[in-house]
Amino acid sequence: MAAIRDRSTLRRLVGDVAARLGSNTHATLNEAFAKVGMPPNSDEGTKRERVARSFAQVPDSDLHTVAQLLLANGYANTAQRHEIEDVLWAEACPPGIPSRTRRELARSLDLADLVRSESRFMAMLSRFWVLADEMSPLMDAFFGTPGPSLKRDIEQHVFRNPGDWSTEDLFENLGAFEAGDARFARFLEALVSADVLLDEAAQRHLVTAINAHVRSVAIELRETGAEGGYPCFSMVSTRLAQNRKPKNIIFASLTKPDIRFQSAMDNDIEIVGNRDDSLVYDRPTPEDGLRWRDLQTWWQDKHDIPTEADAKTSLYRRLCRSLPDNSPGQQNLFDCYHQILGTKVYDHPVLLPEVWLHWDHQTVRERGPQALLRSRMDFLLLLPHGQRIVLEVDGSQHYTRDRGQRPDTAKYAETMAADRDLKLRGYEVFRFGHDELKDATAARVLLEQFLPALFQRFNVSAGTD
Repeated sequence: MAAIRDRSTLRRLVGDVAARLGSNTHATLNEAFAKVGMPPNSDEGTKRERVARSFAQVPDSDLHTVAQLLLANGYANTAQRHEIEDVLWAEACPPGIPSRTRRELARSLDLADLVRSESRFMAMLSRFWVLADEMSPLMDAFFGTPGPSLKRDIEQHVFRNPGDWSTEDLFENLGAFEAGDARFARFLEALVSADVLLDEAAQRHLVTAINAHVRSVAIELRETGAEGGYPCFSMVSTRLAQNRKPKNIIFASLTKPDIRFQSAMDNDIEIVGNRDDSLVYDRPTPEDGLRWRDLQTWWQDKHDIPTEADAKTSLYRRLCRSLPDNSPGQQNLFDCYHQILGTKVYDHPVLLPEVWLHWDHQTVRERGPQALLRSRMDFLLLLPHGQRIVLEVDGSQHYTRDRGQRPDTAKYAETMAADRDLKLRGYEVFRFGHDELKDATAARVLLEQFLPALFQRFNVSAGTD
C-alpha cells in the first residue's frame, strides 16, 4: 500500500508541474510533450485540456522519467522540485539516519572545514534546500528594501561574520534535521564533493569525520570513483563491506564442474574435462557492477569473435543452453529480462544463470551434516558497490516430495536456512513462485513492474543511456 500511495503522490505532484506546459502555444505543445516524455495529441480543446489529456496517458512505469525530464527542463519551481525529488529518492528505500545522529554529526563538524568557496558552497546548498522565496526579488523591489531570506542569513552569519553560526546552526536553519533520509544522505555526499571542496586532503578529512557518526547506522561515505582528478564519494551500506569483488564466477553450468586448483597459493582454478560445460568469468568486476557489455567483451576476447553482433548472439545462446528444460519459469524470467530492457541491456547488470555459490568435490550424502546448502543460484546480478542480488524460481520440488504429491517441511526449512545464510553473507534474495512465471505473458507483466522497482531500489543506472 505504501508504494501505491507514493505513486499516487508522485502523479499528483508531477501533474501540477506538467500543467505548466500550457505556457506553450498550440503549435509547439506536441514538441514540448516530446521533450518531457509525454505522448502527443491533436489540437482539439484548450491547451489546458490537451496537457491534461496527454498526462493522463502517461503510465505509472514512465512517471519517473517524465518527472525527471520536467525538472531538467525547468518547469518546476524550487518547492515543487524538492517535493518531487523527495518522493523519487524515497523509492530507493534509503537507510534511516536518525535525528540524533544528524545533530551529533553537525556538532562535531567545524563549519570552516565545510566552507572553502562561497560561490561553490551556496550553489550546492541551493540544490538541496529552499534558500529564498521565488517572489523575494519582486517583494524587495516593491518595498524598496531587502526582506528576510535564508540566503541572506547564510551570507551574513557564515561568510561575512564567520563564527556567528556553528554547523549545527546552519543545519537547523536549512531544515536538515527534519529532511528525508535520502536528501540528507545526498547532502552529505555533496558536502565532500569536488564541486564544493577543491582539495583532496580536505575531502578525505571531512569524509573521516562524517563516517565516525554515520557508521553507527550501518552506512558510510565510500570512495566510488573519480572526476577531474578528485575522488568521488557515495553513501553506501556497511553491511556490504564483506562482499569482496569476485575472483572467479562459475556460471551457465550444464553439469557439475570438475574443478582443480592450478595454484592453491593463488586460488587459481581450472575446469577439467569439457571446459564448455561451465563458464568462468575471471576478470575484475567493475565498481559499477558486472554489466552485459563487460561479459560480452570477455566472451568476444575469449573466443576471438570478429564482431560485437556475433559475440552478443553466441553469448545469449550459450546462456540459454544452461537453463533447465523442466523450468519454463526460469526460461521466461531470462527471456523477459532481455525483452523488457531491449537494447538497454548492454549497460544494465547481466543476468547470470546457474551460478555456483558452493562447490564440494563430495556429494551431500558423503559430506553428511556438514554439507553446504544450495550449491547453485538460479540467477545472480552483481550490482554497483558490491551489491549481490539472487533471483530464485521455486518449483514444487522446493517444498514437496514424491514428485510434488506431498508437502515436505524439511525441504522448506532447508530453503529458509539457505536464504538466511545468503543474507548474512551480504546477498539480497528475491523468490518467485514457478506458477507466477510459467506463462510468458503473465511473467512479462510481473517483471515489467518488478525490474524498474529493483533497479530503483538499488540505485542502478543504465550507464551511458
